[in-house]
Amino acid sequence: MPGFPRLKDAYDLVILGGGHAGLQAGLKCAMLNHSACVIDRGPKYSRSYYAPKMDNIPGFPDGISGHELLDRQILQVRAVDPAVGLFSPARVTGARRLEPSGYRVEFDWLGQKREVTGRALVLALGVVDRILEVGGSIQPIFPWANFGIVDFCVFCDGHTLAGKTVAVLGHDAFAALTALDLGHFGVKAVEILTHGRPLLGEAAPAERDELLRKLSEAGVTSFEEAVVGFDGIREKRFGVTFAGGSTRTYDKGFSALGWFDMHDAIPRSLGTTFDPDGYVVTDEDCRALGAGARPIPGLYCVGDLRNGWNQIPEAWATAERAVLHAYSYYL
Repeated sequence: MPGFPRLKDAYDLVILGGGHAGLQAGLKCAMLNHSACVIDRGPKYSRSYYAPKMDNIPGFPDGISGHELLDRQILQVRAVDPAVGLFSPARVTGARRLEPSGYRVEFDWLGQKREVTGRALVLALGVVDRILEVGGSIQPIFPWANFGIVDFCVFCDGHTLAGKTVAVLGHDAFAALTALDLGHFGVKAVEILTHGRPLLGEAAPAERDELLRKLSEAGVTSFEEAVVGFDGIREKRFGVTFAGGSTRTYDKGFSALGWFDMHDAIPRSLGTTFDPDGYVVTDEDCRALGAGARPIPGLYCVGDLRNGWNQIPEAWATAERAVLHAYSYYL
C-alpha cells in the first residue's frame, strides 16, 4: 500500500473529480506512462456512493454497490502511485489556462491552499441530484434513498420495478415523462407526488395538455399535497405522510426532480459551452467545446458533466477517450 500522496508542482494531466470517470482517467494516464493528479472532494460526493446495488457493471453478475465499486477503483489508482496522486478530500477553487499551453489549478487540501499545473486538464466534476426537501431539509428522505427504496435513474433501476407501485417525486415535465417511461418496465401503478406544486403548472399550455393526455391514457395519477414525512423503512416500503394528515404507501419512490448542482462554475470560467440541459458540450473525443464549437486546447470533460448518457460504463468510456486523445496530442 503506497504511503501518503506527495503533491508535485506539475503533472502531465490534472483531473478534477475522483468519481468513476476521474479515477479511470487517472489510471489510464498511468498505463500510458504519464503522470496525473486527481483532485477529489471524497467518495461520498459521488452519485453512486449511496447506491446499494448496481446491476449494469460488467463482471458482477450479482450486482455491486456504488460504495464498493468506488473503493475498488480507488485501490487501483493507489496501486499506481506515485505516477498518479489522488488528493482527497480536497476542494477545487479555480482553474485557468496558461500561455502558451497547459493549465493551472488552485485547490484546498489539508487546510492549505495549493496550486498545480498540468499539460492538459480533465473535468470530471459530476453533477448532484436534487432531493426532496421536507421541512427545509433533505435529511428525512436519505434513509429511503440509501436503502434503495427511492431510486434516481431509469436506466439503472427501471428493470427492478416490474409489478411494483411507484411514487414519482416531482411536478414538471421531467416528472411526467419519467412516470411515462416507468410504464415500459411493467410497473403495477405510478402516481406523481408534486409536493404541493401544481402538476405541470409551469409548462406551456400545448405541452401541458399533451402530457396530461398521455398520463391519463397510461393510468398515471397525481397527488398535489405537500409531503411532511416518511415511514415504512423496516418493511422496505415507501410510506408518505402529507400535510392534510393522509398517508399513502408505495413499493418504491422515484426522484424526478432534476439536478441540484451542475458544477458549471469551473467550466464556465474556462470558456466552455453548454447544451440546453446545462451539460458541457464536447466532441466525440470528449474535448470541451468553446465559442464557435471549437475545441478548447487541452481541455476535456468526462462523466456526468458532459453531454451524453449518465451511466458508469459511459463514464469509463469517456475517460478512456479523453486520455487517449490527450496522449496523442498533448502528452
